Amino acid sequence: MSEIIKQIEAAQMKSDVADFRVGDTVKVYGKIKEGNRERIQVFEGTVLKVQNGGNRATFTVRKNSNGIGVEKTWPLHSPLVEKIEVVRRGKVRRAKLFYLRDRVGKAAKVKEKK
Repeated sequence: MSEIIKQIEAAQMKSDVADFRVGDTVKVYGKIKEGNRERIQVFEGTVLKVQNGGNRATFTVRKNSNGIGVEKTWPLHSPLVEKIEVVRRGKVRRAKLFYLRDRVGKAAKVKEKK
């Protein structure tokens, strides 16, 4: 990749990114525009995967809303992500937790790291 593109991407990266891993329960504070107003909506769930790619890094969060699983992929360095707050640490032995998609109820829980 050329040096110019690297410099532009380095300028767009956030410096205060929360330290979270796969399996952690996080609260993502996302900005939402409705007409001419802007508000912050919280999305709380378990991190299924983290894809590192410098400026293009993303992470996927899954939550259960009214009995339906909802997944949302967030760009890590996006200006639409206000902040990421770690609620609890999870103890997992996998890099991607796609097996949680098939589980319901208590089976879909991740053990907490002590």
